[in-house]
Amino acid sequence: MNQVRIAIAGASGRMGRMLVETTLKSSDLVLVAAFEHPGSPFIGKDAGELAGLPCGVAITSDVAAGLAKADCLIDFTRPEATLRHLELARAACCGMVIGTTGFSAEGKAAIASAAEHIPVVFAPNMAVGMNAVFKLLDMAARILNEGYDVEIIEAHHRLKVDAPSGTALRMGEVVAGALGRDLESCAIYGREGVTGERDGQTIGFATVRGGDIVGDHTVLFAGIGERIEITHKSGSRMPYASGSLRAARFIAGRKAGLFDMQDVLGLR
Repeated sequence: MNQVRIAIAGASGRMGRMLVETTLKSSDLVLVAAFEHPGSPFIGKDAGELAGLPCGVAITSDVAAGLAKADCLIDFTRPEATLRHLELARAACCGMVIGTTGFSAEGKAAIASAAEHIPVVFAPNMAVGMNAVFKLLDMAARILNEGYDVEIIEAHHRLKVDAPSGTALRMGEVVAGALGRDLESCAIYGREGVTGERDGQTIGFATVRGGDIVGDHTVLFAGIGERIEITHKSGSRMPYASGSLRAARFIAGRKAGLFDMQDVLGLR
């Protein structure tokens, strides 16, 4: 099997460095490009050196040139940067794995449109374990469909800019779908003051930001006399990187299509 040629956006960041390291340690993948924004102090530096594995691939801001030699771009940056990269990937006929969160409806529509021309894996969480949790939540919600209040609690590091996390929102979508509800109309994103009794049809979200928490997510089904909690905790960014590379392998050789990690893992 030919090696899959990987390009990585945001290569100097915490997630980017993990992606670079994991790619360099994979025998069936080859790092061919690494990107940072213009003006970054890391431009020109060896992408592998940042992960302790010099590889001869210099970080550049010329995304178009880098994508010309790549099979797949992996992007965990910001929505506005990801959408710019998406257009360049489409022009280069390069597949894309998108782990960025916080997209507007318009941004999600742009991703779907690009996927008509190139293969795209777009998921709020690339970790294999978290995607197993999504399946468990669907099952639990169908069983606990009466008499249980649903609350979603998530915690991340102090530098995360969007809230609730994309993973928490996806958890809410899974539970709401299993319960026959529309998350947009039943979600409660904050409580303060005299709120009155809880509406049993709502799904609550609570957000914690602090320190260097990689990512903790819990869905609480609270009934009378019992509570069921389904929790996923990330101790490092390695699960996200490993899942992303699994997604890159999945779209290798595909012409077009919009996929998520449930497709990659065969959980449909």
